[in-house]
Formats: sequence, structure tokens, C-alpha cells
Amino acid sequence: MSNVNKKKQKVKVFPIFNTVLFIVISLIILIPIWKVIVDSLDASAGYGMRLWPNQFTLDGYKMVFTRSALYRPFLISCLVTISGCFLGLLLSTLGAYVLIQWEMPGRSFFAYMLLFTMIFNGGMIPTYLVIKQLGMLNTLWAVILPLSINVYNLVLMRNFFEGIPASLFEAASIDGCSPIGIFFKVVLPLSKAALASIGLMFAVAFWNDYTNFKIYVTKNSLYNFQMKLRGLIMDGDVPQTGDKISDNTIQNVTIIVAIIPFMIIYPFCQDYFVQGVNVGAVKE
Repeated sequence: MSNVNKKKQKVKVFPIFNTVLFIVISLIILIPIWKVIVDSLDASAGYGMRLWPNQFTLDGYKMVFTRSALYRPFLISCLVTISGCFLGLLLSTLGAYVLIQWEMPGRSFFAYMLLFTMIFNGGMIPTYLVIKQLGMLNTLWAVILPLSINVYNLVLMRNFFEGIPASLFEAASIDGCSPIGIFFKVVLPLSKAALASIGLMFAVAFWNDYTNFKIYVTKNSLYNFQMKLRGLIMDGDVPQTGDKISDNTIQNVTIIVAIIPFMIIYPFCQDYFVQGVNVGAVKE
């Protein structure tokens, strides 16, 4: 009886430990987010931790949203994110579909060459020189192309495609479907979870991109939203309205404004994203 009781106690310990662990991890994640939200609504935001704003104000948000100089950068960020996400998904899905063609000569060679680039790349200076030689400096292509060619996402998509039953490909081929027809009529409709999860990765990368704009773009008219928000913080180029607002308040407002689009988009993609979290991780 004592052994049975010990086993029962061991079984109950893990769920309790697991629950406590996830509560601690959740608090570690949520506390900094809550601090940013509170400080963005506090006119006297400082470096300490507050549960509620001492001087509640929305002037920080009014300053950012009514700043006409941010409208064009916001549209540029939207354009780059949408076009880059579309191009990235197009290249990833087409490349992954090619790599699952088992009868294609040199398939393994091309796969290894792609994997090689994940470990070794040209580096910042050679990449800059290539972009310059291609005449893409001070163009949005210099930002879109480097991020849209992502071998990691291509490999994830290939692994997902390999999990599609071969019988579906054979049935479509027997029905007279061409390889490109199989891609559009069979593969893509079955890959919504993978497309949503990888598409979200692309979208986040393009929306938050700062490095490529800093390196390849020097025209002020082509700066994206992130570049302008950083300039707003660093240069202090913000008109004051109403009561005096601390610089920390403006900084926290820009953080919230930068993540608002994906706070809105994620709930609509959540079901697909959760399904695609383990894309390529498990094969039958």
C-alpha cells in the first residue's frame, strides 16, 4: 500500500510543478509588457516599476498618431511587409516543391547547397557590394530580396510537403494534373497551417526590419516606420501638446505602436499558427 501511495504522489507532483513553472514563465514575459503599457500611459514615466499610471495621459499616442511625418513610412512598411511576405512565401513554396521531386536529377546536390548557405554566408560587406553592383541601393528591392530568400523557411516548407501522402500526388497525376497543377490544386490547399506560420515569420521580419534599411537605404523618403520611430526617439523631434510628457513615455508609446499591427493580426491567424508551430518537426 505504501508503494501505491508513493506512486500516486509522484503522479500528482509533476502537474503542480508544471503549472507553477508556466505561471512563473508567463509572469516573466508579461511583467515587462505590462510595464511598457503602463509607462506609455503615464506622463511621468520613469525607470521604476508601476502597476498603474501615476499621471494618466493619452497625449503620447496623440503625438505619434497625428505626426504626419510618420504616415509615409507607415505605408512603406506596409508595402514592404506585404510584398516581401508574398515573395518570400512564393520562393519558399516553389523551392520546397522542387526539392520533393524525387526523380529530379541533382535534387540532393541543390538541397545540400541550400543547407550550406544556412551555415556559411557571404557576410555584410560582400552582400553590400553585391547589392551595390546590382544597382539596388536606395531602392526597396535591397530590403525585400535579402529577407525573402530564407533557406530556413524553405527547409521547413519542404519538410511539411514531404508529410503529404504520396498517394495524393499519384491520384492527381493519374487524373491528368500537371506538376504545377498539383502544386496549386493539391499542395497549397493542404498547406494552410504551414503558410500561415511561415508567412507570419516573414511578416514579423519585414515589419521589424531596421538593419537592412540602415545599411542599404540613405534616402529619407524611403525610410520605413521603424527607422522613423527610432529617429523620433533619438532626435526628440516630437511637438509637445498639453502637459509635459517624459521621454520615457514617448519611447514606450513607440514600442506599443510598433507592435499594434501584429497584436491585431495574430488573433485571426492563431488557429493556423498553432497548427503550424511544429511544421516539419514530425513525420509519419
